[in-house]
Amino acid sequence: MKVYKSKSELKEFLSDIKNANKSIGFIPTMGALHQGHLSLVKESKKKNDITVVSIFVNPTQFDKKEDLVKYPKTLDNDVQLLESVVCDVLFFPSVKEIYSENIVSERFNFDGLEHQMEGEFRDGHFDGVGTIVKTLFEIVEPDVAYFGKKDFQQLQIIKKMVEKHALSVKIKGCDIYREKDGLAMSSRNARLTKEHRELVPFIYKTLKKAKKKFITKNGSEVSEWVKKQFKKQPLLELEYFTIANEKTLKTIDKKESEHKYRAFIAVFAGEIRLIDNIRLK
Repeated sequence: MKVYKSKSELKEFLSDIKNANKSIGFIPTMGALHQGHLSLVKESKKKNDITVVSIFVNPTQFDKKEDLVKYPKTLDNDVQLLESVVCDVLFFPSVKEIYSENIVSERFNFDGLEHQMEGEFRDGHFDGVGTIVKTLFEIVEPDVAYFGKKDFQQLQIIKKMVEKHALSVKIKGCDIYREKDGLAMSSRNARLTKEHRELVPFIYKTLKKAKKKFITKNGSEVSEWVKKQFKKQPLLELEYFTIANEKTLKTIDKKESEHKYRAFIAVFAGEIRLIDNIRLK
């Protein structure tokens, strides 16, 4: 696996790949890699000649400085994991390499997608996401970029950014990779206490039950039911549960047959914030 820290050196290598008419798949990450990330690498390797993974803990998408400081940094383990799935290229730039001396976000208009759910609780978060993803796309110039659907709102926002800025990259959303007990894989899972780790499969179990209830009940009825379930779990604090239109991400009350819907949830297990979602019929 080739490792680059310099934008110019990476671009020089990838220009030769492009000139040879080879395709580039790209997975941007913030490190602390797990099997969910590796599933994206495997998907890219199936469809592309070269697969590039970036590891960059992006300071502009953290609304709380303490979260940036606490974010796990496990580079040695990350490299071993990437080598285990024969990743071709790792891009591991410094903050200065990406932002120079100007560590600020661009301002984006995502047609309102940024104001729903996560945007309501994390001020400026999606401007930070848009800034780093756009920057990385401009450096790597991939044919296809792969993102997990656990961050479904982020996925939709990146698709919107690509559309609005006419970027020549295809965005591929991949299914949520789960632990055996249903917990969505996340780098944050390693920070859960033993007690909380035993409890958190309740999140996905509740989502699955909500999906069944949505067949016969409307959005607000299902939401009220979910809130009642979490009141019975004093060690898990429900931040939000919403049923939203997949395209607009706006919360719905009554469903319409021509639209696609998804249930979204955010839960605090102690200090650790977990998100998940599920497609509804």
